[in-house]
Amino acid sequence: MTTFADLGLGQKLLDALDTAGYKEPTPIQAGSIPPALSGRDVLGIAQTGTGKTAAFTLPLIEKLSKGRAKARMPRSLILSPTRELAAQIAENFDNYAKNTKLTKVLLIGGVAFGPQEDILNRGADVVIATPGRLLDQFERGKVLLNGVQVLVIDEADRMLDMGFIPDIERILKTLPAKRQTLFFSATMPPEIQSLVDRFMSDPERIEVSRPASTATTIKQLLVRASDKTPKSKREMLRKAIDRDGVKNGIIFCNRKRDVDIVARSLAKHGLSAAPIHGDLDQSVRTKTLDAFKSGELRFLVASDVAARGLDIPAVSHVFNYDIPHNSEDYVHRIGRTGRAGLEGEAVSIFAPGDEKNLAAVEKMIGNKIEAVDFKTGNKPAEPRPAKTETREPKPAKGAPRKSNAAKAEVETPPSAKPETVEKAPRNKPPAKASGRNDRRNPRSDGGSVTGFGDDVPDFFKLS
Repeated sequence: MTTFADLGLGQKLLDALDTAGYKEPTPIQAGSIPPALSGRDVLGIAQTGTGKTAAFTLPLIEKLSKGRAKARMPRSLILSPTRELAAQIAENFDNYAKNTKLTKVLLIGGVAFGPQEDILNRGADVVIATPGRLLDQFERGKVLLNGVQVLVIDEADRMLDMGFIPDIERILKTLPAKRQTLFFSATMPPEIQSLVDRFMSDPERIEVSRPASTATTIKQLLVRASDKTPKSKREMLRKAIDRDGVKNGIIFCNRKRDVDIVARSLAKHGLSAAPIHGDLDQSVRTKTLDAFKSGELRFLVASDVAARGLDIPAVSHVFNYDIPHNSEDYVHRIGRTGRAGLEGEAVSIFAPGDEKNLAAVEKMIGNKIEAVDFKTGNKPAEPRPAKTETREPKPAKGAPRKSNAAKAEVETPPSAKPETVEKAPRNKPPAKASGRNDRRNPRSDGGSVTGFGDDVPDFFKLS
Protein backbone atom coordinates (compact mmCIF):
# COMPACT_ATOMS: atom_id res chain seq x y z
CA MET A 1 0.00 0.00 0.00
CA THR A 2 1.36 3.42 -1.01
CA THR A 3 1.60 6.02 1.76
CA PHE A 4 2.07 9.79 1.65
CA ALA A 5 5.61 9.29 2.96
CA ASP A 6 6.36 7.22 -0.15
CA LEU A 7 5.45 10.21 -2.36
CA GLY A 8 8.34 12.33 -1.07
CA LEU A 9 6.49 14.77 1.20
CA GLY A 10 8.27 16.32 4.20
CA GLN A 11 7.56 15.56 7.83
CA LYS A 12 5.64 18.79 8.52
CA LEU A 13 3.16 17.92 5.78
CA LEU A 14 2.93 14.32 6.94
CA ASP A 15 2.08 15.49 10.46
CA ALA A 16 -0.62 17.81 9.12
CA LEU A 17 -2.12 15.01 7.02
CA ASP A 18 -2.10 12.66 9.97
CA THR A 19 -3.93 15.25 12.08
CA ALA A 20 -6.49 15.68 9.29
CA GLY A 21 -7.08 11.91 9.24
CA TYR A 22 -5.56 11.19 5.81
CA LYS A 23 -4.40 7.57 5.69
CA GLU A 24 -3.40 6.86 2.10
CA PRO A 25 -3.29 8.85 -1.14
CA THR A 26 -5.99 8.62 -3.78
CA PRO A 27 -5.00 7.61 -7.34
CA ILE A 28 -4.82 11.22 -8.57
CA GLN A 29 -2.67 12.16 -5.56
CA ALA A 30 -0.34 9.20 -5.97
CA GLY A 31 0.06 9.97 -9.68
CA SER A 32 0.45 13.76 -9.48
CA ILE A 33 2.52 14.49 -6.38
CA PRO A 34 5.86 12.85 -7.38
CA PRO A 35 6.19 14.57 -10.81
CA ALA A 36 4.99 17.85 -9.32
CA LEU A 37 7.68 17.65 -6.63
CA SER A 38 10.29 17.01 -9.32
CA GLY A 39 9.33 20.26 -11.09
CA ARG A 40 7.52 18.81 -14.11
CA ASP A 41 4.29 20.20 -15.56
CA VAL A 42 1.34 17.99 -14.68
CA LEU A 43 -1.87 17.51 -16.65
CA GLY A 44 -4.48 15.88 -14.40
CA ILE A 45 -7.73 14.55 -15.82
CA ALA A 46 -9.94 14.04 -12.79
CA GLN A 47 -13.38 14.87 -11.45
CA THR A 48 -14.27 16.77 -8.32
CA GLY A 49 -14.29 14.39 -5.37
CA THR A 50 -11.21 12.41 -6.40
CA GLY A 51 -8.88 14.29 -4.04
CA LYS A 52 -7.21 16.53 -6.59
CA THR A 53 -7.13 19.59 -4.30
CA ALA A 54 -4.52 17.83 -2.18
CA ALA A 55 -2.88 16.55 -5.39
CA PHE A 56 -1.76 20.07 -6.28
CA THR A 57 -1.75 21.79 -2.88
CA LEU A 58 0.62 19.36 -1.11
CA PRO A 59 3.50 19.55 -3.63
CA LEU A 60 2.96 23.33 -3.85
CA ILE A 61 3.43 23.72 -0.08
CA GLU A 62 6.48 21.45 -0.12
CA LYS A 63 8.16 23.45 -2.90
CA LEU A 64 7.38 26.84 -1.31
CA SER A 65 8.43 25.86 2.23
CA LYS A 66 11.79 27.52 1.60
CA GLY A 67 11.86 31.18 0.70
CA ARG A 68 9.71 34.25 1.31
CA ALA A 69 7.33 36.28 -0.85
CA LYS A 70 7.89 39.95 -1.65
CA ALA A 71 5.25 42.66 -1.39
CA ARG A 72 2.61 42.34 -4.14
CA MET A 73 4.66 39.55 -5.77
CA PRO A 74 3.19 36.13 -4.94
CA ARG A 75 5.29 33.06 -5.62
CA SER A 76 2.38 30.87 -6.75
CA LEU A 77 -1.09 31.27 -8.20
CA ILE A 78 -4.13 28.96 -8.00
CA LEU A 79 -7.07 29.78 -10.30
CA SER A 80 -10.56 28.45 -9.61
CA PRO A 81 -13.86 29.01 -11.50
CA THR A 82 -16.09 29.77 -8.51
CA ARG A 83 -15.83 31.65 -5.25
CA GLU A 84 -16.94 28.68 -3.20
CA LEU A 85 -14.34 26.35 -4.67
CA ALA A 86 -11.63 28.99 -4.25
CA ALA A 87 -12.65 29.44 -0.60
CA GLN A 88 -12.54 25.69 -0.06
CA ILE A 89 -9.06 25.44 -1.59
CA ALA A 90 -7.98 28.21 0.78
CA GLU A 91 -9.42 26.28 3.74
CA ASN A 92 -7.58 23.11 2.71
CA PHE A 93 -4.36 25.09 2.26
CA ASP A 94 -4.64 26.37 5.82
CA ASN A 95 -5.05 22.80 7.12
CA TYR A 96 -2.11 21.40 5.15
CA ALA A 97 0.26 24.35 5.74
CA LYS A 98 -0.44 24.91 9.42
CA ASN A 99 3.05 23.70 10.38
CA THR A 100 4.73 26.15 8.01
CA LYS A 101 4.99 29.95 7.84
CA LEU A 102 3.48 30.22 4.36
CA THR A 103 0.87 32.91 3.79
CA LYS A 104 -1.99 33.03 1.33
CA VAL A 105 -4.54 35.54 0.08
CA LEU A 106 -7.99 34.76 -1.29
CA LEU A 107 -8.96 37.04 -4.20
CA ILE A 108 -12.63 36.58 -4.99
CA GLY A 109 -15.43 38.92 -5.99
CA GLY A 110 -18.24 40.09 -3.76
CA VAL A 111 -15.95 41.20 -0.91
CA ALA A 112 -14.03 44.38 -0.22
CA PHE A 113 -10.72 45.10 -1.99
CA GLY A 114 -9.05 46.61 1.08
CA PRO A 115 -8.34 43.50 3.20
CA GLN A 116 -7.07 41.65 0.12
CA GLU A 117 -4.70 44.52 -0.71
CA ASP A 118 -3.36 44.61 2.87
CA ILE A 119 -2.26 40.96 2.62
CA LEU A 120 -0.75 41.50 -0.83
CA ASN A 121 1.24 44.47 0.44
CA ARG A 122 2.68 42.38 3.28
CA GLY A 123 3.60 39.62 0.84
CA ALA A 124 1.62 36.45 0.08
CA ASP A 125 3.27 33.20 -0.93
CA VAL A 126 0.09 31.87 -2.55
CA VAL A 127 -2.72 33.70 -4.33
CA ILE A 128 -5.95 31.71 -4.62
CA ALA A 129 -8.28 33.56 -6.98
CA THR A 130 -11.12 33.60 -9.44
CA PRO A 131 -10.06 35.03 -12.83
CA GLY A 132 -12.21 38.16 -12.69
CA ARG A 133 -11.05 39.44 -9.30
CA LEU A 134 -7.40 38.61 -10.07
CA LEU A 135 -7.54 40.73 -13.23
CA ASP A 136 -9.23 43.54 -11.27
CA GLN A 137 -6.37 43.64 -8.77
CA PHE A 138 -3.77 43.25 -11.49
CA GLU A 139 -5.14 46.19 -13.49
CA ARG A 140 -5.20 48.31 -10.32
CA GLY A 141 -1.51 47.56 -9.85
CA LYS A 142 -2.11 45.80 -6.54
CA VAL A 143 -0.62 42.45 -7.58
CA LEU A 144 2.37 41.67 -9.82
CA LEU A 145 2.54 38.28 -11.51
CA ASN A 146 6.11 38.28 -12.79
CA GLY A 147 7.32 36.40 -9.70
CA VAL A 148 4.97 33.40 -10.02
CA GLN A 149 6.94 30.14 -9.93
CA VAL A 150 4.01 27.68 -9.88
CA LEU A 151 0.64 28.07 -11.59
CA VAL A 152 -2.35 25.84 -10.82
CA ILE A 153 -5.51 25.89 -12.95
CA ASP A 154 -8.33 23.90 -11.36
CA GLU A 155 -11.61 22.84 -13.02
CA ALA A 156 -10.51 24.06 -16.46
CA ASP A 157 -13.61 22.68 -18.18
CA ARG A 158 -15.81 24.68 -15.81
CA MET A 159 -13.75 27.74 -16.71
CA LEU A 160 -14.73 27.05 -20.32
CA ASP A 161 -18.41 26.62 -19.45
CA MET A 162 -18.45 29.92 -17.56
CA GLY A 163 -16.71 31.89 -20.31
CA PHE A 164 -13.40 32.42 -18.47
CA ILE A 165 -11.06 31.11 -21.18
CA PRO A 166 -10.26 34.61 -22.59
CA ASP A 167 -9.42 35.75 -19.05
CA ILE A 168 -7.22 32.68 -18.53
CA GLU A 169 -5.32 33.45 -21.73
CA ARG A 170 -4.74 37.06 -20.59
CA ILE A 171 -3.42 35.87 -17.23
CA LEU A 172 -1.12 33.26 -18.79
CA LYS A 173 0.48 35.89 -21.01
CA THR A 174 1.44 37.99 -17.97
CA LEU A 175 3.23 35.11 -16.19
CA PRO A 176 6.93 34.27 -16.54
CA ALA A 177 7.65 31.89 -19.40
CA LYS A 178 9.78 29.79 -17.05
CA ARG A 179 7.38 28.37 -14.50
CA GLN A 180 5.75 25.11 -13.47
CA THR A 181 2.10 24.54 -14.45
CA LEU A 182 -0.30 22.10 -12.79
CA PHE A 183 -3.45 21.85 -14.90
CA PHE A 184 -6.59 19.94 -13.88
CA SER A 185 -9.76 19.33 -15.86
CA ALA A 186 -12.55 16.75 -15.87
CA THR A 187 -12.72 16.68 -19.69
CA MET A 188 -10.51 17.83 -22.54
CA PRO A 189 -12.55 19.74 -25.15
CA PRO A 190 -10.61 21.36 -28.04
CA GLU A 191 -10.42 24.76 -26.33
CA ILE A 192 -8.80 23.22 -23.24
CA GLN A 193 -6.41 21.12 -25.31
CA SER A 194 -5.36 24.28 -27.12
CA LEU A 195 -4.39 25.90 -23.80
CA VAL A 196 -2.39 22.81 -22.84
CA ASP A 197 -0.52 22.78 -26.15
CA ARG A 198 0.35 26.48 -26.00
CA PHE A 199 1.17 27.03 -22.35
CA MET A 200 2.50 23.73 -20.96
CA SER A 201 5.87 22.07 -21.53
CA ASP A 202 5.87 18.28 -21.96
CA PRO A 203 3.39 17.65 -19.14
CA GLU A 204 3.07 14.42 -17.20
CA ARG A 205 -0.47 13.23 -17.94
CA ILE A 206 -2.33 11.62 -15.04
CA GLU A 207 -5.83 10.47 -15.86
CA VAL A 208 -8.27 9.23 -13.26
CA SER A 209 -11.77 8.68 -14.60
CA ARG A 210 -14.78 9.07 -12.39
CA PRO A 211 -16.13 5.68 -11.37
CA ALA A 212 -19.24 4.66 -13.29
CA SER A 213 -20.76 3.20 -10.14
CA THR A 214 -21.73 5.32 -7.17
CA ALA A 215 -20.66 4.74 -3.58
CA THR A 216 -22.26 1.77 -1.86
CA THR A 217 -23.00 3.97 1.16
CA ILE A 218 -25.56 5.96 -0.88
CA LYS A 219 -29.11 4.65 -1.29
CA GLN A 220 -30.60 5.94 -4.55
CA LEU A 221 -34.34 6.45 -4.99
CA LEU A 222 -36.59 7.79 -7.74
CA VAL A 223 -40.00 9.40 -7.17
CA ARG A 224 -42.43 10.40 -9.90
CA ALA A 225 -44.25 13.73 -9.97
CA SER A 226 -47.87 13.57 -11.12
CA ASP A 227 -47.11 15.97 -13.97
CA LYS A 228 -44.30 18.22 -15.19
CA THR A 229 -45.56 21.44 -13.62
CA PRO A 230 -43.27 23.13 -11.06
CA LYS A 231 -46.07 22.98 -8.48
CA SER A 232 -46.26 19.21 -8.76
CA LYS A 233 -42.47 18.85 -8.46
CA ARG A 234 -42.31 21.11 -5.40
CA GLU A 235 -45.10 19.09 -3.77
CA MET A 236 -43.19 15.87 -4.39
CA LEU A 237 -40.02 17.44 -2.99
CA ARG A 238 -41.82 18.29 0.24
CA LYS A 239 -43.08 14.70 0.49
CA ALA A 240 -39.51 13.44 0.06
CA ILE A 241 -38.30 15.80 2.79
CA ASP A 242 -41.12 15.12 5.23
CA ARG A 243 -39.93 11.65 6.24
CA ASP A 244 -38.14 10.12 9.18
CA GLY A 245 -34.36 10.18 8.93
CA VAL A 246 -34.06 13.33 6.82
CA LYS A 247 -31.70 15.34 8.98
CA ASN A 248 -30.52 17.84 6.38
CA GLY A 249 -29.87 17.96 2.66
CA ILE A 250 -28.66 19.69 -0.47
CA ILE A 251 -31.29 20.26 -3.17
CA PHE A 252 -29.94 20.59 -6.71
CA CYS A 253 -31.72 22.51 -9.49
CA ASN A 254 -30.62 22.82 -13.12
CA ARG A 255 -31.42 26.55 -13.34
CA LYS A 256 -30.56 29.44 -11.02
CA ARG A 257 -34.06 30.89 -11.16
CA ASP A 258 -35.47 27.59 -9.89
CA VAL A 259 -33.00 27.68 -6.98
CA ASP A 260 -34.64 30.87 -5.66
CA ILE A 261 -38.18 29.64 -6.32
CA VAL A 262 -37.67 26.30 -4.57
CA ALA A 263 -35.97 27.91 -1.58
CA ARG A 264 -38.83 30.41 -1.15
CA SER A 265 -41.42 27.64 -1.49
CA LEU A 266 -39.78 25.52 1.21
CA ALA A 267 -39.48 28.51 3.54
CA LYS A 268 -43.17 29.32 2.93
CA HIS A 269 -44.05 25.82 4.13
CA GLY A 270 -42.07 26.25 7.33
CA LEU A 271 -38.85 24.50 6.29
CA SER A 272 -35.41 25.95 7.00
CA ALA A 273 -33.96 26.49 3.52
CA ALA A 274 -31.86 29.06 1.66
CA PRO A 275 -30.50 29.40 -1.90
CA ILE A 276 -26.91 29.56 -3.10
CA HIS A 277 -25.95 30.53 -6.66
CA GLY A 278 -23.64 32.85 -8.56
CA ASP A 279 -25.95 35.89 -8.59
CA LEU A 280 -25.93 36.26 -4.81
CA ASP A 281 -23.54 38.57 -2.99
CA GLN A 282 -20.48 36.74 -1.70
CA SER A 283 -21.15 37.71 1.91
CA VAL A 284 -24.62 36.13 1.62
CA ARG A 285 -23.21 32.96 0.07
CA THR A 286 -20.56 32.63 2.76
CA LYS A 287 -23.11 33.20 5.52
CA THR A 288 -25.46 30.63 3.99
CA LEU A 289 -22.72 27.98 3.75
CA ASP A 290 -21.61 28.62 7.31
CA ALA A 291 -25.20 28.31 8.56
CA PHE A 292 -25.62 25.00 6.74
CA LYS A 293 -22.34 23.60 8.02
CA SER A 294 -23.20 24.56 11.60
CA GLY A 295 -26.68 23.00 11.41
CA GLU A 296 -28.50 26.32 11.77
CA LEU A 297 -29.80 25.89 8.21
CA ARG A 298 -31.37 22.55 7.35
CA PHE A 299 -31.60 22.64 3.55
CA LEU A 300 -29.29 24.20 0.98
CA VAL A 301 -30.84 24.78 -2.47
CA ALA A 302 -28.01 25.02 -5.00
CA SER A 303 -27.02 25.11 -8.64
CA ASP A 304 -24.27 22.81 -9.92
CA VAL A 305 -21.74 25.62 -10.42
CA ALA A 306 -22.24 27.11 -6.94
CA ALA A 307 -21.97 23.71 -5.26
CA ARG A 308 -18.97 22.60 -7.30
CA GLY A 309 -16.32 21.16 -5.02
CA LEU A 310 -18.21 21.70 -1.77
CA ASP A 311 -16.97 19.35 0.93
CA ILE A 312 -19.55 19.43 3.70
CA PRO A 313 -19.48 16.50 6.13
CA ALA A 314 -22.54 14.71 7.50
CA VAL A 315 -25.03 15.60 4.75
CA SER A 316 -27.75 13.00 5.22
CA HIS A 317 -29.62 13.54 1.93
CA VAL A 318 -29.27 14.88 -1.57
CA PHE A 319 -32.39 15.78 -3.56
CA ASN A 320 -32.35 16.20 -7.32
CA TYR A 321 -35.25 18.58 -7.92
CA ASP A 322 -34.20 18.30 -11.57
CA ILE A 323 -32.48 15.30 -13.10
CA PRO A 324 -29.22 16.79 -14.46
CA HIS A 325 -28.73 17.27 -18.19
CA ASN A 326 -25.17 15.97 -17.86
CA SER A 327 -25.17 12.43 -16.47
CA GLU A 328 -21.75 12.93 -14.85
CA ASP A 329 -23.22 15.70 -12.70
CA TYR A 330 -25.48 13.08 -11.12
CA VAL A 331 -22.50 11.31 -9.56
CA HIS A 332 -21.04 14.63 -8.49
CA ARG A 333 -24.30 15.69 -6.87
CA ILE A 334 -25.10 12.56 -4.90
CA GLY A 335 -21.46 12.35 -3.83
CA ARG A 336 -22.22 15.21 -1.42
CA THR A 337 -23.77 12.58 0.87
CA GLY A 338 -22.49 9.21 2.09
CA ARG A 339 -19.00 10.63 2.71
CA ALA A 340 -16.31 9.45 5.12
CA GLY A 341 -18.01 6.09 5.60
CA LEU A 342 -21.37 7.60 6.59
CA GLU A 343 -24.59 6.40 4.99
CA GLY A 344 -26.62 8.74 2.79
CA GLU A 345 -29.65 8.82 0.55
CA ALA A 346 -30.17 10.47 -2.84
CA VAL A 347 -33.72 11.13 -4.08
CA SER A 348 -34.36 12.21 -7.68
CA ILE A 349 -37.68 13.66 -8.85
CA PHE A 350 -38.79 12.38 -12.24
CA ALA A 351 -41.37 14.31 -14.29
CA PRO A 352 -42.72 13.72 -17.80
CA GLY A 353 -40.06 14.90 -20.23
CA ASP A 354 -37.13 13.64 -18.12
CA GLU A 355 -36.93 10.27 -19.89
CA LYS A 356 -33.78 11.11 -21.86
CA ASN A 357 -31.85 12.48 -18.88
CA LEU A 358 -32.86 9.57 -16.67
CA ALA A 359 -31.86 7.02 -19.29
CA ALA A 360 -28.41 8.65 -19.59
CA VAL A 361 -27.91 8.57 -15.81
CA GLU A 362 -28.95 4.93 -15.47
CA LYS A 363 -26.75 3.94 -18.39
CA MET A 364 -23.74 5.60 -16.81
CA ILE A 365 -24.19 4.08 -13.34
CA GLY A 366 -25.06 0.71 -14.87
CA ASN A 367 -28.34 0.01 -13.09
CA LYS A 368 -31.90 1.19 -12.64
CA ILE A 369 -32.69 3.61 -9.85
CA GLU A 370 -35.28 2.17 -7.48
CA ALA A 371 -38.67 3.85 -7.92
CA VAL A 372 -40.68 4.46 -4.73
CA ASP A 373 -43.98 6.08 -3.78
CA PHE A 374 -43.89 8.23 -0.66
CA LYS A 375 -47.22 7.89 1.10
CA THR A 376 -46.39 10.32 3.86
CA GLY A 377 -45.96 14.05 3.61
CA ASN A 378 -48.24 16.74 2.28
CA LYS A 379 -51.65 15.89 0.90
CA PRO A 380 -51.62 15.81 -2.89
CA ALA A 381 -53.74 18.28 -4.78
CA GLU A 382 -57.27 17.21 -5.65
CA PRO A 383 -57.61 16.11 -9.29
CA ARG A 384 -59.16 18.72 -11.52
CA PRO A 385 -62.50 17.86 -13.23
CA ALA A 386 -62.31 17.12 -16.91
CA LYS A 387 -62.95 20.35 -18.76
CA THR A 388 -64.60 18.60 -21.72
CA GLU A 389 -67.61 17.63 -19.59
CA THR A 390 -68.56 21.13 -18.48
CA ARG A 391 -67.23 23.51 -21.08
CA GLU A 392 -67.32 23.68 -24.82
CA PRO A 393 -63.82 23.05 -26.23
CA LYS A 394 -61.99 26.08 -27.55
CA PRO A 395 -61.99 26.50 -31.34
CA ALA A 396 -58.77 25.74 -33.14
CA LYS A 397 -56.42 28.64 -33.75
CA GLY A 398 -57.57 30.56 -36.84
CA ALA A 399 -61.07 29.03 -36.88
CA PRO A 400 -63.99 31.51 -37.19
CA ARG A 401 -65.81 32.30 -33.98
CA LYS A 402 -69.47 31.38 -33.59
CA SER A 403 -71.94 34.26 -33.90
CA ASN A 404 -74.27 35.17 -31.06
CA ALA A 405 -77.15 33.73 -33.05
CA ALA A 406 -75.36 30.42 -33.39
CA LYS A 407 -74.63 30.39 -29.65
CA ALA A 408 -78.32 31.06 -28.93
CA GLU A 409 -79.30 28.21 -31.19
CA VAL A 410 -77.01 25.83 -29.29
CA GLU A 411 -78.50 26.92 -25.98
CA THR A 412 -82.17 26.61 -27.15
CA PRO A 413 -83.96 23.47 -25.94
CA PRO A 414 -84.84 21.08 -28.76
CA SER A 415 -88.56 21.43 -28.05
CA ALA A 416 -88.42 25.15 -28.85
CA LYS A 417 -86.52 24.88 -32.10
CA PRO A 418 -88.53 26.18 -35.15
CA GLU A 419 -88.02 23.03 -37.16
CA THR A 420 -89.85 20.91 -34.58
CA VAL A 421 -93.16 22.90 -34.57
CA GLU A 422 -95.64 24.03 -37.23
CA LYS A 423 -95.05 27.58 -38.35
CA ALA A 424 -98.04 29.94 -38.53
CA PRO A 425 -98.11 33.38 -40.12
CA ARG A 426 -96.88 35.75 -37.41
CA ASN A 427 -99.47 38.47 -36.53
CA LYS A 428 -101.42 37.80 -39.78
CA PRO A 429 -105.15 38.52 -39.44
CA PRO A 430 -107.72 35.98 -40.65
CA ALA A 431 -109.18 36.35 -44.18
CA LYS A 432 -112.08 38.80 -44.37
CA ALA A 433 -115.50 37.92 -45.84
CA SER A 434 -115.16 40.69 -48.40
CA GLY A 435 -112.37 42.94 -49.63
CA ARG A 436 -109.72 43.26 -52.25
CA ASN A 437 -109.11 39.52 -52.53
CA ASP A 438 -112.87 38.92 -52.94
CA ARG A 439 -113.09 41.21 -55.91
CA ARG A 440 -110.18 39.48 -57.70
CA ASN A 441 -111.26 35.87 -57.16
CA PRO A 442 -114.49 34.01 -58.01
CA ARG A 443 -116.94 33.80 -55.20
CA SER A 444 -117.14 30.57 -53.44
CA ASP A 445 -120.90 30.43 -54.07
CA GLY A 446 -120.48 30.60 -57.94
CA GLY A 447 -121.63 34.24 -58.32
CA SER A 448 -120.27 36.55 -61.05
CA VAL A 449 -117.19 38.61 -60.60
CA THR A 450 -117.82 41.99 -59.04
CA GLY A 451 -115.81 45.16 -59.66
CA PHE A 452 -116.09 45.62 -63.46
CA GLY A 453 -119.75 44.68 -63.57
CA ASP A 454 -120.95 44.02 -67.09
CA ASP A 455 -118.05 46.02 -68.54
CA VAL A 456 -115.41 43.31 -68.21
CA PRO A 457 -112.67 43.80 -70.83
CA ASP A 458 -112.55 41.18 -73.55
CA PHE A 459 -108.97 40.13 -72.80
CA PHE A 460 -110.11 38.91 -69.36
CA LYS A 461 -112.54 36.60 -71.07
CA LEU A 462 -109.94 34.83 -73.21
CA SER A 463 -109.54 31.16 -72.37
